[in-house]
Amino acid sequence: MIKKLCVLVIMLLAGCMGIPRGVTVVDNFSLDRFLGTWYEVARIDTSFEKDLEQVSALYTLAEDGSVKVLNKGYDRKKREVQTIEGRGVFVGDTHKGALKVSFFGPFYASYNIIALDKAGYRWAMVCGRDPAYFWILSKDPEMEPKLLRELVIRAKSLGFDTDHLHYFGKHP
Repeated sequence: MIKKLCVLVIMLLAGCMGIPRGVTVVDNFSLDRFLGTWYEVARIDTSFEKDLEQVSALYTLAEDGSVKVLNKGYDRKKREVQTIEGRGVFVGDTHKGALKVSFFGPFYASYNIIALDKAGYRWAMVCGRDPAYFWILSKDPEMEPKLLRELVIRAKSLGFDTDHLHYFGKHP
């Protein structure tokens, strides 16, 4: 019975990891350049962010080499700022944009950086294990509408349902 339970737990945890079919993570990734504050410019809503706006994530390096994550957002219904702390670790090669992030103990979810401004690390597209988890992030609270339109077109070509994007700040 215990063996079956362990296998079930492993299968459940593995179900939170992965990347959508046909999508790849960026290579030649530099964590040092990625660290700092990122703002959500657009996202496909999830249950854990449903009523949040003005969402940002602060990524800093932890002593053990993992990434400390501090997510913050304003909850419209509760009329207060919500924060949550997490931890990210690379999945394999540290020069690829594939990490796993946990906000709840041993439970990790995929954090796949699938497009990135390699010149300046000013914007990124991130997804989870399936197309229902998708974000466009920026180091600035707002993004130029033309660039945002280009990223949305790119996201649609990768199979993300861009008709369900929620935009924050200027948008196309």
